[in-house]
Amino acid sequence: MEQGKGPLSVNQTLERYKFMAGSSFGNTMKTGQIAWRKRALSNQTAGFHNKRSYDHILPRAKWELNLWSGIRSGSSMPLPDYLKKNSVQRHTGSHNLCSSWIMCANLYFPFCGSSGRELLAGFLRDEISSEISAVSSVELEYVSSAVSPGALGETGGSRGSAQTSPDVAFEVTTNVGPGVVLVECKFIEHSFYPCSGRKKSNNSGRAPNPNPSRCQDFGKVLSNPKNNCHLATWQRTYWDFLEPITDKNAGARLDCCPAAYGGYQLMRQHALAEAIALSGQSPFVVSAVAYDERNSGLMKCMSRSTHLADIRSDWAPLFRGKAQFSVFPHQKWVTWVRSHSTGGAWSDWLEYVGDRYGF
Repeated sequence: MEQGKGPLSVNQTLERYKFMAGSSFGNTMKTGQIAWRKRALSNQTAGFHNKRSYDHILPRAKWELNLWSGIRSGSSMPLPDYLKKNSVQRHTGSHNLCSSWIMCANLYFPFCGSSGRELLAGFLRDEISSEISAVSSVELEYVSSAVSPGALGETGGSRGSAQTSPDVAFEVTTNVGPGVVLVECKFIEHSFYPCSGRKKSNNSGRAPNPNPSRCQDFGKVLSNPKNNCHLATWQRTYWDFLEPITDKNAGARLDCCPAAYGGYQLMRQHALAEAIALSGQSPFVVSAVAYDERNSGLMKCMSRSTHLADIRSDWAPLFRGKAQFSVFPHQKWVTWVRSHSTGGAWSDWLEYVGDRYGF
């Protein structure tokens, strides 16, 4: 802490968030992050987004103030060094206090050491699959050695930019061999974003969609993705992996393609997961979502547009392939660390995430 006022207790922080709960979740979190900044950071200079200044944005050059001290430059586990060494593109919003990329880094990257991986293994075994015995690596903006971005038709990107690279991945050892858990991390987002292929115009230089109405008939998309999904025009191959495993009965109940309005990231990550599973290198593959359980609207973001009532129950039945699907709240992870760490090893981290995020 930089100001010496000392952090609030977890209960005090929770009470503050409850007091602000009359606003939308996003506004509540912005207000909470600004309050945290005032009591925890000496730097109060407003940062800029789209040429406008905001109190919940740091100056770009000061983005490391957004990190837990244990992963800043000069610490024993510096995130900036990891990004440089692995040629990972830092997220453009990393100076935003409400950044889900920063939350992901703060919550999971500190546990890439051996003792941290033991805690992660126990949590993943309890939360995702009893087959998981150990975590061998924690990777941000994951790129598979078995499936290149080109296998999904993604070209011209880099690790962390313009390609499907999950926010964090846990490479694991299981009863059936090596595996990987791919995780999309969310904070205040309203959805998993609409498909970029639906746009009638775009600034990417790629051909715009001449007929977005095709997206409204998911059965038609599945019957011939190469002709009825505009992503095929861009040489994207997501449906090459997903169409054969899509449950046609479950798909028939949807009003439109699940990627169209709010599930684009889920679709791409699931395609990557299935491609990795089919490669044979990792027989155990999970596509997962980690989210803030207070953000209840995120789980129901496709209920109106697509009639997927809740991601937690309705996404997995769509795809009957080798890759599994799982969802867990960040709060469960923090609770696990609080309950299973010993000797005060993670007390500083627990104090930080409790004070900052109310976990």
